[in-house]
Amino acid sequence: MAKFDTIKQEIIHENPYWIYRKDEYLMPNDEIGNYFFVETPGSVFVIPQLDDGRFILVRQFRYLNGRFSIEFPGGGVKSENSIEDNAKKELKEEAGLIAGSFKKIGEFNPLNGVTNEICHVFFAQELRFEENSPDAGEEFSILTFNEIEIDSLIKSGELWDGMTLAAWSLYKLCIKGV
Repeated sequence: MAKFDTIKQEIIHENPYWIYRKDEYLMPNDEIGNYFFVETPGSVFVIPQLDDGRFILVRQFRYLNGRFSIEFPGGGVKSENSIEDNAKKELKEEAGLIAGSFKKIGEFNPLNGVTNEICHVFFAQELRFEENSPDAGEEFSILTFNEIEIDSLIKSGELWDGMTLAAWSLYKLCIKGV
């Protein structure tokens, strides 16, 4: 199977969060194809676990879906900081947490037909609470659940955020060893 060769790249739209791009590429049959996609500097998600084994998640309203979502703290990468520093910043902003132990457990692409984004997932322990400082327009409720409760929320469809589901799978494989 051959890789496609990029011929031309064009920025269609750019904002502070992502770039919408059109690439022209040469297919193996020598035809030219067009690919429209979202380019981002990446994202981070943090799975924070309290000393008693419970996990911290946040509840927030998701405009595009028109409903509330239960998620692990996370957000877009700001290129001026390291990936780990971005993750620590999101943990503090959204959940008001500082972690004494911070470990990267994996990464994934959340929608590989639409974006080149890579989401970096971290596991945080030895947590200390401080006041959260959400970005303008963000509002969070802080929730705590044990592992069985999280699995039940997933099974019932109450926890439906794809990036949280992927992060939870990495936790189960890399930390729990399930």
